[in-house]
Amino acid sequence: MILGFALLFVLTDVTAEFGTTPNLKQIVIGRCFEYVALANLNPRYNCEKIWQEFEKAVVRRSPCDVGVKDYQKMFQVITQTLPCGKLLFWSKTRDFMHSYVAVTGSFWTLENTLLGFMFNDLIWCGQQERERGFDYQSCPKWSTCLNHPVYSLWKQASQNFAMAACGNITVLLNGSIHYAFNKESMFGSVELENLNPRMVTHVHIKVIYNLEGPFLESCTQGSILGLIEVFKKRGFYWTCTDNDLTLLILQCLKNPRWATCQRCFNGLF
Repeated sequence: MILGFALLFVLTDVTAEFGTTPNLKQIVIGRCFEYVALANLNPRYNCEKIWQEFEKAVVRRSPCDVGVKDYQKMFQVITQTLPCGKLLFWSKTRDFMHSYVAVTGSFWTLENTLLGFMFNDLIWCGQQERERGFDYQSCPKWSTCLNHPVYSLWKQASQNFAMAACGNITVLLNGSIHYAFNKESMFGSVELENLNPRMVTHVHIKVIYNLEGPFLESCTQGSILGLIEVFKKRGFYWTCTDNDLTLLILQCLKNPRWATCQRCFNGLF
């Protein structure tokens, strides 16, 4: 079962004026129980234990001193087997991805994993002073931290997600922006390099546009050519399409009056 929730996560700064999400413990543990129940997972997942290992990694530490290694024990108790042939990677296409996954029901993103669901759209940081716990007043921006606690968790989660990829995978990119493939994004800097060409059978690159443009990048121009070159050099089999009918129809269902949609519907009937 795929839980249709989108992770509101991009590789940008967390606003400094916000502290740790209120009631963080209750939210995280509650989401864990919800996911395990709805997805009918093996009851071996101990939601309280996952929280305890997460808390140990963050509290009583400087908010800029929580690295990937600090979450190691938490990741050991939250390992999850992912389905082959269903993983979807995306960059700058969150809204499109959310609709695509919900309607097709045939893809898994990081957001559909137990960890992704538990920590979706949450903020956290600790305080170095003994027994002070989480800082609910203010957490630093990512740009000020080499080891930001939120970034470190998602970096490791993204790496694990990519390493688990097997069979066919899909990459969804936004052709209405410059640098649809951004080497500094989580996909470009972490997930891409951890994909294994011996496990991944085929890479389907899909480029989507805003209905009325701009149409800046495609399978034959812009930064996407750089992504294709990476796949070629690493020995992946790949295809690229920038006119996927399913994606266009999904957009037109929300905006049927756009001229692009009128032409699309006229061509179908």
